[in-house]
Amino acid sequence: MIALEMARDGSLVNLETQAQANKKTAALRSWISLDQDGQGTVLDLDKYAIMRRVNIHARDLRLLDPLLSYPSTILGREKVIVLNLEHIKAIITAEEVLLRDPFDDNVLPIVEELQRRLPPTSANFNGPGEEEDSGLQKDVETSEDDDFPFEFRALEVALEAICTSLDACTRELESDAYPALDELTSKISSRNLDRVRKLKSAMTRLTNRVQKVRDELEQLLDDDDDMADLYLSRKLVGTSPVSDSGAPNWSLASPTITIGSKVSRASRASVTTVQEENDVEELEMLLEAYFMQIEGTLNKLTTLREYIDDTEDYINIQLDNHRNQLIQLELFLSSGTVCVSIYSLVAAIFGMNIKYTWNENHEHVFKWVVITTGLVGASIFLFIVSYARHKGLVGS
Repeated sequence: MIALEMARDGSLVNLETQAQANKKTAALRSWISLDQDGQGTVLDLDKYAIMRRVNIHARDLRLLDPLLSYPSTILGREKVIVLNLEHIKAIITAEEVLLRDPFDDNVLPIVEELQRRLPPTSANFNGPGEEEDSGLQKDVETSEDDDFPFEFRALEVALEAICTSLDACTRELESDAYPALDELTSKISSRNLDRVRKLKSAMTRLTNRVQKVRDELEQLLDDDDDMADLYLSRKLVGTSPVSDSGAPNWSLASPTITIGSKVSRASRASVTTVQEENDVEELEMLLEAYFMQIEGTLNKLTTLREYIDDTEDYINIQLDNHRNQLIQLELFLSSGTVCVSIYSLVAAIFGMNIKYTWNENHEHVFKWVVITTGLVGASIFLFIVSYARHKGLVGS
């Protein structure tokens, strides 16, 4: 009977472990698909089904694995854009957006924003901080936004979300760090030091996150070919002149023969059409807007780091000053100890059991010995202090 109960306990443990594993696997398999109308469909697909659905390689899909640590990446492939920005892990095609783990608290606002802004009529290609005007200007902007590619609208939502999130984290860190640093400056204690240490560690981690996003945007802006790879709608139109998905029909450049096996980036850009140049310029403006925003966030963290370094320098100066004061006090005490030792030496000599003939005849000699010894000790102490001040060992 006992063995049976033990076996049951063992089976219960196995069931709990299996339930946890199934829950973890379900979280890894959870995706949401958002089409061009903003309609979302929750999918339960493994990595092989995702690879077949969007025609992506396993090495690219591995970038979106939450169990693996990869830096922020915006990767343009033949038919997809692989997006790995902090908690935003998505696959963008010319017709849909696949977003991993849609039930996460950090991902839910992004899903709602994608549903609101993916439809062409509600697309909004405005840089961060800009406002729309009313009337005719609003209609013109809406008409221009209708031609904005689907993948760029999804990319803009992701960039805006990640830049806003990092900026909010930076402001929260600033609101906690500056008062803590001022309190540490006014009072150096173990509690304040530990608080600043934790804030400095959080700032270092946040700086690394912001730096990774900034570096990825900078790398894209520095390479026109990488930006051209993000034009999925153009590639779709190039393979199928009549698009059933409603993608904008862009005129493509006619083939141009270039002599030579190695062509510089400038020469490749010179043979493109004006339409393609404008398209790259549009994407460049989009990336530059959020690059400036993430650059501003990084500048805030740099300023905070400088303030922390200045505070540390100030605290070190204060500690050095206290250390110098303790050394001066130790010098005074040592000098006083030397003088008292001389006085004690004279007292010990006269305290020996030796008969002095002058001590019997001159009773006032004891008084003069005490006074003279005291004066000599005080003179030695003043001489040591004066010498130390003359050499600059103690403050005046």
